[in-house]
Amino acid sequence: MSDSLGAQDARITAAEGSALTKVETTGAPTSDGQLLGRSSGTKKALFYTLLVMFALMYIFPFIIQLVTSFKTQSDATDNPLSLIPHPVTTDAISRLADTKFPLWFFNSFWVAIIVTLGRVFFNSLAGYALARLKFKGRDALFTAVLAVMAVPGIVLLLPKFLALKYYGIYNTPTALFLPLVCDAAGVFIMKQFFESIPPSVEEAARIDGAGTFRTFWSIVLPMAKPALITLTILSFQGSWNELGHFIIATNKDSLYTLTRGIAGFTTGGLGSGTQYPIKMAAALIMTVPTALVFILFQRFFTQGANAGADKG
Repeated sequence: MSDSLGAQDARITAAEGSALTKVETTGAPTSDGQLLGRSSGTKKALFYTLLVMFALMYIFPFIIQLVTSFKTQSDATDNPLSLIPHPVTTDAISRLADTKFPLWFFNSFWVAIIVTLGRVFFNSLAGYALARLKFKGRDALFTAVLAVMAVPGIVLLLPKFLALKYYGIYNTPTALFLPLVCDAAGVFIMKQFFESIPPSVEEAARIDGAGTFRTFWSIVLPMAKPALITLTILSFQGSWNELGHFIIATNKDSLYTLTRGIAGFTTGGLGSGTQYPIKMAAALIMTVPTALVFILFQRFFTQGANAGADKG
């Protein structure tokens, strides 16, 4: 009797297990699971809707800039927020050739190249020295670097102007790039990255007879490629978009950069009238180089950020 009851219980248990497995396999949700799924889906939809709205708000001014560049003066004045030019024209872009815009573009280009190369080189040297070399006052020097980062850039414009006048380089091409070839933020970035590199790598190089600079240049610097790419992007964009320094560095038209020259457009530099299309066309062309640099190096920039997060 007991054996038959045990066999019956075993059959009931097996049947229940089979039914449960079937329910799990078919994915039949419970009512609570349905509510949780719907709630999660609603929250996700709201979240992505907000993201799209903020993205559109962010890019809307750029779209207006792009569209206005291909409008006529009357169309830009009568329909400033219209997203369709009537008619489409490239007259504003063509008229830029009659201004000093090409000269300003050339000045911005060579200044940005020199500043970028200088920052990558000097910031790397300074960052390596603060990360690896032992010398008296190293901690105090690094604290001073951090203090400079905390000071708003506009506060330093007057001291920069006085220094340029004192050294006799005001209104010269040297004044455009020399004060910008090294910055505190770049030194900080490189120092933090160099400290994440194992010292054993450098010790092996020194055992082979490499000096300090050779170790830095041939061993450590190639390993800092993610940080160097990040510094290159930030340096180029920063120098290309710089305005405050160029205002106090020169007052010669022949030494104006794009930011200084286009700033003059907004204050009546084009003569009478608002002339929105030519202003927007100048601003549009100005954004192209920085956008290209970021697009070309975006993959390396992302890798550098991920590498920094992993090391942290």
